[in-house]
Amino acid sequence: VQLQASGGGLVQAGGSLTLSCAGSGRTFSSSAVGWFRQAPGKEREFVGYRGWGGVATYYADSVKGRFAVSRDNAKNTVYLQMNNLTVEDTAVYYCAVHRYSDSVASLASSPVEYDYWGQGTQVTVSS
Repeated sequence: VQLQASGGGLVQAGGSLTLSCAGSGRTFSSSAVGWFRQAPGKEREFVGYRGWGGVATYYADSVKGRFAVSRDNAKNTVYLQMNNLTVEDTAVYYCAVHRYSDSVASLASSPVEYDYWGQGTQVTVSS
């Protein structure tokens, strides 16, 4: 599986941005996908997750109500819609494929449970 994240950029606080994660490989459409982010000097942190069936979705408390993960299996693409952005959302955002097609929240938020990672896309929020 190969992943290509895109859509990052510079946005003002309060604005919105949608990231895309295009996947290749026959297993991508049947995989659960998560989004993580890493700010300078900080550890990579979980942002959101969507299971293969689309039923299981989880979000970090810091983004709950503002971010949403969706997927279009016909396009082999997973999206991260980000609204009401703050400067604290500034980071490199990564998409990743989970080792299981669906998972509980504790496993969905753990980076070690992901087998494939995209290259990351920079999101910068200005005040």
